[in-house]
Amino acid sequence: MKITSAEFKIIEKLLPKQRGNVSISNLQVLNAILYVAEHGCKWRGLPKKFGNWHTIYTRANRWAKKGVLDHVFAALQENDVINIQVDHVSLDSTAVKVHPDGTGALKKNGPQSIGKSRAGWTTKIHMVAADARTAVTFSLSPGQAGDAPEGRKLLKTLENKGWEGTHVIMDKAYEGDETRQLVLELEMLPVVPPKNNRLSVWEYDKEMYKKRNEVERLFRRLKGFRRIFSRFDKLDCVFIFFIHFALIVDALISVNTP
Repeated sequence: MKITSAEFKIIEKLLPKQRGNVSISNLQVLNAILYVAEHGCKWRGLPKKFGNWHTIYTRANRWAKKGVLDHVFAALQENDVINIQVDHVSLDSTAVKVHPDGTGALKKNGPQSIGKSRAGWTTKIHMVAADARTAVTFSLSPGQAGDAPEGRKLLKTLENKGWEGTHVIMDKAYEGDETRQLVLELEMLPVVPPKNNRLSVWEYDKEMYKKRNEVERLFRRLKGFRRIFSRFDKLDCVFIFFIHFALIVDALISVNTP
């Protein structure tokens, strides 16, 4: 996979301008990041064709800490490059195993979204997806965190965004009264089956519920990137950087695919 010049032009003006005597262009850096994201290699393992690995690492690290790709992702949504005009969204989470290299962040960096669950050291990615290729928003939590509380935090970010009347498809992990009530307060429509031990059950749109697999397919696309399938990064901001990067690259490629 490679980011072409045509795809790069879509986001070129959204990236920080290169200043001074710079030998490696932003397009070269993006393709180097793509190689690291796909193969999960260390920065110093980059092939020499990409240029000095330390220069690439320094720029990528600076972008990650400044949230550069967060702004690029938001801008693509605003400009409809990432189109999320749909009648439903899906809410779910997935756990990512943390590689030993991803543990041991310095305390001065604050707490990171890494926790111990039955699967060992893990991070959870919580996501609202518009379809199998399009994320609306996402967040991280330690692996032992519950799905429903983190899901409610994400849903609250959709308030006053014009999503009234949209169906919110969720599995039984989100069928609690508090989560369903929040969806209704946001003037959205919960589509979630009741648990088997519920005394008072409710009807839900079973045909619409079949679309819940879209968020699972999106997670599968993301985990095609080795750097997301396993977490190698000590800091949340760097791991988030790679998730945003994967979503942006997927959007750019789909825009330029006939």
